[in-house]
Amino acid sequence: MSRRLPATLAALVALSLVTPVAAEKMTLSYPETSKVDLVETQFGEAVPDPYRWLENDVRTDKAVAEWVAKQNTLTQGYLAQLPQREWFAQRIKSLMNYERFGLPRKAGGYYFYMRNSGLQNQSQLFVRKGLNGTPKLLIDPNAWAKDGATALDAWVPSKNGKLLAYSIQDGGSDWRTIKVLDVTTGKDLGDGIKWAKFTGIAWVGSEGFLYSRFPEPQPGAEFQSLNKNQAIYFHRIGTPQSQDELVYSTPNDPELGHGAQVTHDGRWVVITTSKGTDSRYALHLIPLGKNRKWQARTLVAGLENDWRLVEGMGDTLYFVTNKDAPKLKVVKVNVAAARPQFEEVIGERAETLERAEIVGDRLILSYLKDAKSVAEVRSLDGKPVQQIALNAIGTASGFSGEPGDPETFYSFSSFNQPSGIFRFDTRTGKSEPFALPKLTFNPADYAIEQRFYNSKDGTRVPMFVVRKKDVAQAGKAVPTLLYGYGGFDISLTPGFSAARMAWLEAGGAFALANLRGGGEYGKAWHDAGRLGNKQNVFDDFIAAGEYLIGQGITPKNGLTIQGGSNGGLLVGAVVNQRPDLFAAANAAVGVMDMLRFDRFTAGRYWVDDYGYPSKEADWRVLRAYSPYHNIKVGVEYPAMLVTTADTDDRVVPGHSFKYTAALQAAKAGDKPHLIRIETRAGHGSGKPTDKAVAEGADVLAFLAQWSGLEVPRSGK
Repeated sequence: MSRRLPATLAALVALSLVTPVAAEKMTLSYPETSKVDLVETQFGEAVPDPYRWLENDVRTDKAVAEWVAKQNTLTQGYLAQLPQREWFAQRIKSLMNYERFGLPRKAGGYYFYMRNSGLQNQSQLFVRKGLNGTPKLLIDPNAWAKDGATALDAWVPSKNGKLLAYSIQDGGSDWRTIKVLDVTTGKDLGDGIKWAKFTGIAWVGSEGFLYSRFPEPQPGAEFQSLNKNQAIYFHRIGTPQSQDELVYSTPNDPELGHGAQVTHDGRWVVITTSKGTDSRYALHLIPLGKNRKWQARTLVAGLENDWRLVEGMGDTLYFVTNKDAPKLKVVKVNVAAARPQFEEVIGERAETLERAEIVGDRLILSYLKDAKSVAEVRSLDGKPVQQIALNAIGTASGFSGEPGDPETFYSFSSFNQPSGIFRFDTRTGKSEPFALPKLTFNPADYAIEQRFYNSKDGTRVPMFVVRKKDVAQAGKAVPTLLYGYGGFDISLTPGFSAARMAWLEAGGAFALANLRGGGEYGKAWHDAGRLGNKQNVFDDFIAAGEYLIGQGITPKNGLTIQGGSNGGLLVGAVVNQRPDLFAAANAAVGVMDMLRFDRFTAGRYWVDDYGYPSKEADWRVLRAYSPYHNIKVGVEYPAMLVTTADTDDRVVPGHSFKYTAALQAAKAGDKPHLIRIETRAGHGSGKPTDKAVAEGADVLAFLAQWSGLEVPRSGK
C-alpha cells in the first residue's frame, strides 16, 4: 500500500499537529502511538517493550504505515517553517554542482571510471580506449528509475576489458542484482543474478565470475529476515542462474559468510571466511586450471586474525595481517610448498597499515598516522623506494593495480577539498592530475586543525576541528557540529561533504572525533571501544563536547551532534547520559534497541562489537546503554531529529521508530523530538542527489535552529 497520505488529508493533519509560528515557539502535538502490554523477563529483570509492533515492515503492516505517514507529516510541516532550510537547500545543491570522477580501473587497455556532471541523481560509468581516448558512456543509472533511487553499485571488467559485470541497488536495499554487458557494443547480455548481498565480483578469465549470495528469502521477509547460509557460486556467461555452480558453502555452520577473489594471473581463488564484523578470517584456496573442480584446501584455519589478500604472483601470495602485529604488516607465502609458511615482508610500525597493493614491481602502502593518510612505495622484498607526497591533512585512497602495470590511480580529499584523482607512475615516482574538481569556494578560507583531548579515563583522543580562518583567528565561539562513530574497526578520516561545507559557510564549526572502537590506532583502539568497553566510546564523545565548550570553540548552548548507524547508537546513548550537554542532535539510521538488534537482517553480525543479547554478561552491558531502554522520563532533552528510511535492511527502521515513540511519550522537555522517514531509500548508499540535498537541508536547518546558527542573508 502507499506510504503517503492523500494531499488533502496530509494538509489537515499538518495543520492539526503544527501551529505555524516562529520555530522555537511552535506547539507540537505528537501523533498518539499505541502501546502494547508486552513485558519480558530477561535475566531476572522485567523489560517492557510497548512499541514492539513498530518493528513490523511498513510495506505490509497498515498500522505501521499510518504511523509513519503521521510522523512524516508532522516533521515535514515543522521543517518547512524553519527559516534556514531554503538557504541550506540552495547552498548544498550549489556545492554539489561540480564535475566529479571516481577512480579509474584499467583492463585490457580500457579505462573505466565513474563521472557525475554535478547534480545527476546517479553517477554514470564511462570507458576510454587508452588513457587519452574518447570517453564513451557505458551505463547511465539515471534512466533506471523515475525517482533516481536505483543505483549502479559495483562494477568489474573482465581482464581483457571486453565484458563488464555490474550490480544494481534498488531503493537503498542491501540486495543486489548482477548483470553483464558487452563493452564494445554496450549491449546487455541477458545474464541476471538475484539475491546477491555483501558480495564481490571475481572474474575467472572471461568465461564467468564468482559471487556470493544467500538463499531466496520467504515472500514478504526480504527486508527483515536474518541473513544466513551465504555461499559462493560461479556464473558462466550466457547461462541462467539456475545453472550456476556451487563453489563453496558451509551448511553445517550457516552463520559463516564467504567472499571470493581471484589472483591477477588467474592461478588461484582465495576464499575469505568470516562470522561477524570482526576482522577474523579463515582462508581457503582453489587452484584454477584446465580441469577445474572447485576443490578448496585450507591455508589458514580458525577465525583468529585479519588476513587481506594483496595479490598473487604465481604460487606466491601476499597478505596484510594483524597476526602478531596489532597495527598490521605485510607477509608472503609460497602456497605450493608442502607446508606453506608465512614470511614477513614489511613489519609492523607505529602507524596503522590501512592497505597494500602491488603495482608494477612495487608495493604501495597506505598508512594512517593520527587518522591522516601517508603513503609510500617499497620494493617487493620490502626495501624503501620513496614517499608519496600528499602535502596536506587529508585522506588518500585507491592505489589499485596489478603486477607488471606501471601506473596506478589514487584520490585525495579533505574537509575543504573534494576528491581529486591523480595518476601515479611507479617507474618515475611522479604523480600528475587525472581529474580535478572545479570549486565554487576557496579551500584556503578554511582552517583545519588536529587537536588532542583527554577522555574520562585520561586516554588521549584525536579530533579534527574545521572553521573559517577568520572565525578561528578571532577565537569566536560559534555553533558547532560534532560527528562521531566509534565502532567496528572503522577509521574516520578527513573527507569532503557538501552539507558540512554549507554549515561552515554559514559560520559554524565542524569537529570530527576519532573515538575508541574505530581502527585509527589498530586492534587495541578497536578493542578499547567494544563489548564491555563500549562505554569508553560514549565517554570519548562526551569529553569531545566538553572540550569544544571548554576551549571556547562553541558556546554551551551551541553544541550539536550527529552520527549514523553505529554513530546513531552513539548519539542516542550520549543524549540519554548527558542531555544537558547538547543543544540539538541528529541520530541517523541508528541501532537503538540493543536487546533485539541481532534478530533482523545483518544484525547478527554485530555481536562481535556489541556482544550477545542472549548471554547475561553481555546483556547487562547492552541494557545499561541501549538508547531505547534508557530514555529519562521528564528530563529536559535537546532537540532531536531522528532520520531513517523505509528500505533500510541493514539497520531496520523499527529501531528508530521505537526509539522515537518512546522519546515522544517521555515528555522530555519542550524542544521538538521528531523523526524523518525517507521513502525508497536505505542505509545510505545509492541515495540519489535530490534526496541527499533535501535530507541535508532538513537536518542542518534543524540543528542550526536549535544552536543559534544564522545563515547569511545574501550571497553565499
